[in-house]
Amino acid sequence: MRREERLLAAMVEAVDTLVDDFDLIDFLHRLCDRCNELLDVSAVGVMLADPGGSLQVIAASDEHTRLLELFALQADQGPCVECHRSGTARLNIVLNSPVQTAGFARFAGHARQAGFVTTHALPLRLRQQIVGALNLFDTREQDLSTTDAGVAQALADVATIAILQHRTIAHGNIERAQLRAALTSRISIEQAKGILAERWNITLDDAFDALRRHARAHRQPLTALCQQLIDGSLDTSIIQRP
Repeated sequence: MRREERLLAAMVEAVDTLVDDFDLIDFLHRLCDRCNELLDVSAVGVMLADPGGSLQVIAASDEHTRLLELFALQADQGPCVECHRSGTARLNIVLNSPVQTAGFARFAGHARQAGFVTTHALPLRLRQQIVGALNLFDTREQDLSTTDAGVAQALADVATIAILQHRTIAHGNIERAQLRAALTSRISIEQAKGILAERWNITLDDAFDALRRHARAHRQPLTALCQQLIDGSLDTSIIQRP
């Protein structure tokens, strides 16, 4: 398969995540594989920011790279960390250059021990939202060409869209689950109001007030109290009548 076809296939994989249920971790590991294929680099890693803004290693092309990424996080240094903070790419960094590795010498030393000579970091970014960084490592001292840098950023961009889409769906699922729970709770409350109103021969509003007061006084969820009344496990004589 030609390089252009492989690039198109990688883009299609990313677009598929916008419409299909997908495994985010598997997708990011495939992203690492695609970067290895298309960019002729030795290793690839992906870091994502958690809800608190802290970076976490999510995917890597091999165990050495994963451990190196973990060290970068522990030391809070390296091109990937700086890239995430600034939102700008750090390309063609020679790891044995004191000038280029100023500020992350410890990370550079560990990277050299792992056999890497050059590294690049590109932001996973959509407009002003930065969700992580894509990190490329090479065992050779060679620059990432302008074309390859464009391909790498394109892959990072579509990955960012997929990640944000996944988060939107997950958030939407939570919201829908909350709505379903709220509707179910509302049904239970209405049923309990009706039972208590009929049993005591009072209005629905008075029944609701009595249930609310009892729930608050006993620090009990209102829905749980109503469900107990519905299934007959609640002795209504303990509720203060209006």
